[in-house]
Amino acid sequence: MQLKKKIGIIGGGPAGLTAAYLLGQAGQDVTVFEADPEYVGGISRTETYKGYHFDIGGHRFFSKSQEVEDFWTEILGDDMLQRPRSSRIYYGKKFFSYPLAAFDALKKLGIIESGLCMLSYLRAKLFPVKNPTNFEDWVSNQFGKRLFNIFFKTYTEKVWGISCKEISADWAAQRIKGLSLSSTIKNALFHPKSKDKHSVIKTLIDTFRYPRLGPGMMWEVCAAKSKAMGVKVEMGARVTGIYQENDEWAIEINNGKRYTGFDHVISSAPMRELIASLSPAPAEEAMNAAAALSYRDFITVILILKDKHIFSDNWIYIHDPSVKVGRIQNFKSWSPEMVPDPSMACYGLEYFCFDTDGMWNMADADLINIGKVEIAQIGLAAQADIVDGYVVRQKKAYPVYDQAYKQRVETIKQGLAEYQGLHLIGRNGMHKYNNQDHSMMTAMLAVKNILAGKQLYDLWQVNEDAEYHETIEKNAPKAGRLIPEALNRA
Repeated sequence: MQLKKKIGIIGGGPAGLTAAYLLGQAGQDVTVFEADPEYVGGISRTETYKGYHFDIGGHRFFSKSQEVEDFWTEILGDDMLQRPRSSRIYYGKKFFSYPLAAFDALKKLGIIESGLCMLSYLRAKLFPVKNPTNFEDWVSNQFGKRLFNIFFKTYTEKVWGISCKEISADWAAQRIKGLSLSSTIKNALFHPKSKDKHSVIKTLIDTFRYPRLGPGMMWEVCAAKSKAMGVKVEMGARVTGIYQENDEWAIEINNGKRYTGFDHVISSAPMRELIASLSPAPAEEAMNAAAALSYRDFITVILILKDKHIFSDNWIYIHDPSVKVGRIQNFKSWSPEMVPDPSMACYGLEYFCFDTDGMWNMADADLINIGKVEIAQIGLAAQADIVDGYVVRQKKAYPVYDQAYKQRVETIKQGLAEYQGLHLIGRNGMHKYNNQDHSMMTAMLAVKNILAGKQLYDLWQVNEDAEYHETIEKNAPKAGRLIPEALNRA
């Protein structure tokens, strides 16, 4: 018989709720603390307005881990749709297929520009930047400087708000590992009819699964099933203090209520906030490192409009510096059930910013007007067809991978080593730009460690150096789980 443990989980996003569900299945005493008073799912929630559903950031459900795929199936079953992947890049007043279609790009860039891009790529192969440490150098090595300037620089700097020279190469290696000009052209020219999911480059996938009412549906059902197993989910419970008391933990929330007697605390809260709320406080070096971590926020401007069938992609990346919008989603293409009226469309214009920027504090009506002007400027809609709008703000959407982030995270990890029973999971919890499935895997491994009563797995190895993200383990069975190897501990 397994000894029942009391576990507090901070955050009701994909990582936190995955842990809650699995621990509930194992008969543990679990309480989830979610700061939002209404929605679970974190950035993977689905918000609604007048019957329209919208995804905050766009979430393709695709994983090389069968364990993650099985989890999604267990939660939603037939409510998971199989959807075609379709996206484009807007550059120079033209729309380019993404991933790159060789003849489409050749035609739209023109023979001269295409030739210059190939020469730039050959130069990068002959004279690469050795040991690239920043995003610009890493991508230029893979694609050439000219293609970097066309298809990476503007969008990336919109997302992060800093120069590509200031962004760590880790982010490029993690997000687009295995993708280069040669692999992109090979995919465009010799597109295979079927692919082993374990070998496909994730950026090049053809289809993905998607909940019929958006990603939040997954986590709403997961929370409901967890509660049915006895898991307690406290909404509107922003954690203000985490206390280590002898061999137990206590958690205090914003209304002053304190929950005590936890054997373990699992945190997906932003690392900066977690460290500031810990008592006793970590070493000064860890406190300073956490305070220096940065996050990128973003705004989604929702436009509801008459559907003129101009835009059928899941999303379009906007590489045009003349507009502020960075990416535009078409929620109807994610799932037709997201839009209640078949004659209407619903677009989401994403603006990346910091919560200290003027844009973050603009009135909703002003943001909607900016969206109307820019969608018309790009040519995806006429302002006269737009009938309504809505605004969603998302704080701490992306942990920033600046040049100093890795050393700061390492300093924090060392500072937390003495806190037995504290487990960091998820994107913000570990300050790692994880996809949803990677965040879930950190939760799954944390649960295995807790139930075993020892550290079977090192959670920090999930997506380490992009290996989890893009490749299956050596010697792993073809249909096996994609997880770090178990530590050799008795």
